[in-house]
Amino acid sequence: MASFVTEVLASSGKLEKEDLSSKISKMSRKVEDTKEEICDVITKRYSEFLPSLQGSEKLMGQIDEVSKEINALKNYIETEVQQNIHVAVADYAKLKQQLEKNTIIITMLGHLKEFQDSMEEFGQALLEKKYVKTAKQLERAKASVDSLKEWKSSELPLLRALSSELTIQRENFIYHLGDEWKRLVVWKLPSSKEPVGLKSFLKTELSLTLGCSKDGENIPPAQLCCILQALAIQGELQHKIKLFSQVLLKNMLKPLIIYPSLLVRVAEQQGEGTILALQCLEEKQEEHSSPTQVYTKLLVVLKTLHSHLLAVPVGEKLLSAILGDLIWEELSHCIIHECLLHSIPTHSNQLEKYNIVIKETEEFEKSLKEMHYLQSDSTDLLKYARDVNCHFASKKCKDVIVAARKLMTSKMHNTVRITQDTKLQLPKLPVPGSEDKGRLEANNAPCRKEVRLDNDKQLASRTMCLPGCRISESVQQLMELALNTLYEAVGSSTQCSVQLFFTVRNIFQLFYDVVPTYHKENLLKFPHLAAIQHNNCMYLAHHLLTLGHHFRSHLPQPLSEGVTTFVDMVPCFRKLGAQCFLTQLNVQKAELLERLSTARNFSNLDDEDNYTAASKAIRQVIHQLKQLGTVWQDVLPVNIYCKAMGSLLNTAITEVIAKIMMLEVFLNILLYMSFWSKRYENLKQKTFPPKKGNTSTRCARPSLRKAP
Repeated sequence: MASFVTEVLASSGKLEKEDLSSKISKMSRKVEDTKEEICDVITKRYSEFLPSLQGSEKLMGQIDEVSKEINALKNYIETEVQQNIHVAVADYAKLKQQLEKNTIIITMLGHLKEFQDSMEEFGQALLEKKYVKTAKQLERAKASVDSLKEWKSSELPLLRALSSELTIQRENFIYHLGDEWKRLVVWKLPSSKEPVGLKSFLKTELSLTLGCSKDGENIPPAQLCCILQALAIQGELQHKIKLFSQVLLKNMLKPLIIYPSLLVRVAEQQGEGTILALQCLEEKQEEHSSPTQVYTKLLVVLKTLHSHLLAVPVGEKLLSAILGDLIWEELSHCIIHECLLHSIPTHSNQLEKYNIVIKETEEFEKSLKEMHYLQSDSTDLLKYARDVNCHFASKKCKDVIVAARKLMTSKMHNTVRITQDTKLQLPKLPVPGSEDKGRLEANNAPCRKEVRLDNDKQLASRTMCLPGCRISESVQQLMELALNTLYEAVGSSTQCSVQLFFTVRNIFQLFYDVVPTYHKENLLKFPHLAAIQHNNCMYLAHHLLTLGHHFRSHLPQPLSEGVTTFVDMVPCFRKLGAQCFLTQLNVQKAELLERLSTARNFSNLDDEDNYTAASKAIRQVIHQLKQLGTVWQDVLPVNIYCKAMGSLLNTAITEVIAKIMMLEVFLNILLYMSFWSKRYENLKQKTFPPKKGNTSTRCARPSLRKAP
């Protein structure tokens, strides 16, 4: 309702007038208020302005005065102070340089004083035989000279004089120590002009003129310790000990290893020292010393040296450790090659006894470690002794190969007769799988029993027999050598068995390669040797078929799993024997054809010269066939002999028939055929006589006249 009244009044204009009047009154009040505020502000500002302005002017005056003072001070500094600063810096640099020079001079004078003091104490200590103190003072003097050389004054005559004096005194001191060493350790050696041998080493003698302690214990005296420590300080100990080790090895340790009859004698002289001398008590027939003898003799020498000379501490080590480092490698090498190598068993049944040698080697090294000659736990010497199985196999294989090669290069014409009843004597082996195999004696031939590999159900008695023939005695021995080696492999360690088995294979491979090459000229020149070589190859091939099967079940793995076989070599040997004999047959055929070529084609035999030439050729052919029959008949198997002679005879007859068929006159051909048929019958009787004995049939000269 009210809004409605307002709208009506507004529409009439009354309400608008009332609003304007209220607004004007409000604006008037605001204007008055604003005037009052402006008056207050102006009053406050201008009433305080004058004091502020005066204060500001006063401050500006003070600032101007301070600025003038600053400028005056700046001008003073630029003119007076900077000049004084340059002068002061120059003076300071001069003072610093002079200070450094004085410091250098003072330091050099200090080093010179230290050098002088050291040299005075050096001389005094040397007179008193205080060698350790002497060496230290000499090193102190050397340090002073080295310090002087670091400064840029090495051209000073004084410094050169100091260096020269230091060198002279050091050499004199080392020479003096050397004389003391030579007086305490005296060698007596054989002349260098004498031949090296057992007798020359009997003159070797080492005198240790050291004496003992007051308690009677064998310990090096204080004088020796001083000498050795002084040499160590001067850096000469290593050189002295190296020379001593070389003489010790060459003239005492190595001879004791090499010569079994050589012994060492230790003589204690009261108040004088100890003497080590080599002597020969008796001539021993042994070629090489046993490990026990060698270890005993070496320990006598090394223990004596340790108790009288080498038990001296030098730095962190004993002198015996220094000597051990110098001699052990060469000493162990000599023990291995001159003693242990020859002590390796030759048969497997002796390997168990070799454990004694291994224990002795361990004890020997243990003694050396207690005396500090050795530092490491395991050395080449002990490793070599423990690897006896490997060395035994290597030695055995080497000996077998050498023996086999010697047989292969021996003469082939020494033969033995092989019949069909001849059997290879195989060793009796233990039952496979038995727990107690034991050790087998390879060379105990009388204990072997002939073992037959026959089955219950047998073929004919001679089905697989080798035909009767002659083979080289060396080949028979070679087969026995292979059997002995395989017999040795049974019961040995796995590694040893493998090496021995493959050594046997190498024997036959060596035969295949060496014999045809080594005997090449003789095999071509002599039909007898070619036939023997053929038989040798067939003999080896025959026994290689079953050789591996006999030993397979008695060898360790992997040999027992089928590797043990020689069957693969059988075709090679058969081919080798056949080629050798066929080559000889071709040579004989060529000789037959060459002889028949001088028969002038058997033409015009009425002529005396032609007949003589033809007759001579025929006689030569017959003679050659007779000779071959004589040579081969007792060597080759019967079937091979018949085939060979038949082939040669067929070659001769074929050649003769071919030449006769070339003749022009047919009648002469018939006559010659008749003639040769008779000659052939005579030749058969001569070549294959029913009984032994020389029979000669002179063939009649055929008539070549024409029939009427």
